[in-house]
Amino acid sequence: MSTVSNKIIEADLQKIIHADLEWSRFAGKTVLITGANGFLPTYLVYTLLALNDNFNTNVTVLALVRSKAKAEAKFGLLLQRPDIKLIVQDVCDELNVNEHVHFVIHAASQASPKFYGSDPVGTLNANVQGTLNLLKLAEKHRVEKFLYFSSGEIYGVVPADVGRIKETDSGYLDPVNVRSCYAESKRLGETMCVSWMHQFHVPVSMVRIFHSYGPGMDLEDGRVFADFVADVINNRDIVMKSDGSAVRAYCYLSDATTAFFTILLNGENGHAYNMGNADAECSVVDLADKLLKLYPSKNLQVIRKEVKKEGYLKSPVHKIIPDIDKIRTLGWVPFIGIEEGFWRTIESYND
Repeated sequence: MSTVSNKIIEADLQKIIHADLEWSRFAGKTVLITGANGFLPTYLVYTLLALNDNFNTNVTVLALVRSKAKAEAKFGLLLQRPDIKLIVQDVCDELNVNEHVHFVIHAASQASPKFYGSDPVGTLNANVQGTLNLLKLAEKHRVEKFLYFSSGEIYGVVPADVGRIKETDSGYLDPVNVRSCYAESKRLGETMCVSWMHQFHVPVSMVRIFHSYGPGMDLEDGRVFADFVADVINNRDIVMKSDGSAVRAYCYLSDATTAFFTILLNGENGHAYNMGNADAECSVVDLADKLLKLYPSKNLQVIRKEVKKEGYLKSPVHKIIPDIDKIRTLGWVPFIGIEEGFWRTIESYND
């Protein structure tokens, strides 16, 4: 049974729900997902609805969003289903949820660097006040599991001689640099999670998310890979706004979504797990070349042009690649490489 009409997304969902996970633990349960309008949590919502459609799981999704209009545009007719309910409010406001909640996924966050300069207070609030509100709710409801969306940004500026970064590694963050509003608040969010586990026995795990991409991402997100995808979709030459030497690891959305559910169901309480595709590392300039080669008939080229984005604060980190040995012990491995993943992404916007 199809949950969405987009062929690429539906194929992704089928792959996710057939992962070797104990999906039956969601049967008859209620899952609260914050930031449900966001790029990553949208696939979480889709996945749980797909479980209902394919396996009669009877899970209820509570989708917390700030904008009802955006949710209606994103989820459309899905909102007429009885197994999804919107909660329209800011995660930073006090939460009053009538239903008993069994699982919490706190994914509400301003993850794009374009907000770090334009709205640093709003950026850190969701990671601190929002996390406080969710942990209090989790304590009250005695949830079965709480998953906190953290970030690879928490590692800061790592030493140049560090290869793939492990969960036990750490780098430098300057607390008086406004760009640290995101990474420092994510760090504090992790400490809050561990503190609530220690003192109030909230079963919580954290996922440190590295660069992820896929269908549904905001093409005006401000991050370079979103810009490149938008250029290819709109038949524009790719504009290289830097020297293109920065190296990142890119994880496709279906792999990322499977990882999130793997940590939610199998992750050890009080532990953080890197999530990224360590085998899909690529420089920015090489990524541009790969995307052009996917669509040679478009005859596009790379244009180098230094452009300063309003409010966008560039990362000082030249290269950061996650070590994913820890999450591999839970049974997760990424499958989708760069070429296939970006092809699927671009094609999803043409469906």
